[in-house]
Amino acid sequence: MAQSIIDVQGVTRTFKSYEKDASSKGWFSRKKSHLLTAVGDLDLVLQSGEKVAFIGPNGAGKSTTLKILSGLLRPTSGIAEVCGFVPWEQTRQLAAHIGLVFGQRSHLWPALSVENSFDLLAKIYGLEEKAYQEQRDKLIDVFGIEKLLPQLARTLSLGQRMRCDIAAALLHQPEVLFLDEPTIGLDVTAKALLRDHLNVLAREFETTILLTSHDADDVEKICHRVVLIDHGQKLLDTSLINLQRDFTHFKTLRIATEERDPVFVHEHVAMAERGEHRLVLKVDVTHIEMEKVVSLCLEKFKLLDIGIEDMPLEEIIKTIYARKACPL
Repeated sequence: MAQSIIDVQGVTRTFKSYEKDASSKGWFSRKKSHLLTAVGDLDLVLQSGEKVAFIGPNGAGKSTTLKILSGLLRPTSGIAEVCGFVPWEQTRQLAAHIGLVFGQRSHLWPALSVENSFDLLAKIYGLEEKAYQEQRDKLIDVFGIEKLLPQLARTLSLGQRMRCDIAAALLHQPEVLFLDEPTIGLDVTAKALLRDHLNVLAREFETTILLTSHDADDVEKICHRVVLIDHGQKLLDTSLINLQRDFTHFKTLRIATEERDPVFVHEHVAMAERGEHRLVLKVDVTHIEMEKVVSLCLEKFKLLDIGIEDMPLEEIIKTIYARKACPL
């Protein structure tokens, strides 16, 4: 049976913010203070080996939560355990069990080669030479970075650096990997490569992954579970499959026909595009089943090709935030 590796109960983090008092003037004008809630009464449980997307708009509290769970911030109230440790009280002990990767920060020393950075990190973590070499060799293989080892960190491209950074964060074989926007700034090819490597990582090392990202493809390609938050509050916690099933409002049907100028009219189907021998239909699946629409098309047209596309995950998430109609 899977064990809870992250257990968060009622965690809240507030910050004091100051703004100028409009009624006072001059160099020594008074400032009003008020509290901003970055994370509010958050409950979250992750089992060992899970890959969870922790997503929301800017300012939702994602990065603050990761900093609390990694021991970089102390919450205002609430309790949490990560790998059996209270992060903000047992930071040193916890460091041996977690890896943390922020998209714009690096584990590597710019003036050192990647290989030398790895060796230095091994010394910092107090790793035994044999265990370090075995883990290092596995990570070099998983992330395909053998040719990058002699390079100075400052000469790496962003995609190369991210692969090396994640490998560096895993040298001490952490049970949990926190990833904060790991694909930010990467091109399409580098993103796809990094996602593939992360999936191999999860399979090879059974590492628990908590990922924040604004890229819906990161969520779909890496994670099995999605937690949505906004203004520090949890809105939804469900599997990726259930999210796509329960909140999909339309699907796209693309057909190619023998008919030169196809037309399809139905109250729950919109013609999104229309051209010679082709139609793109937007189907409201909350009112009509896709199978029914396909049957109607088969009756009406001589089909040459057909394709069905799910509602993009980005649109599903956008709809949830717009309506704020999901269960807590």
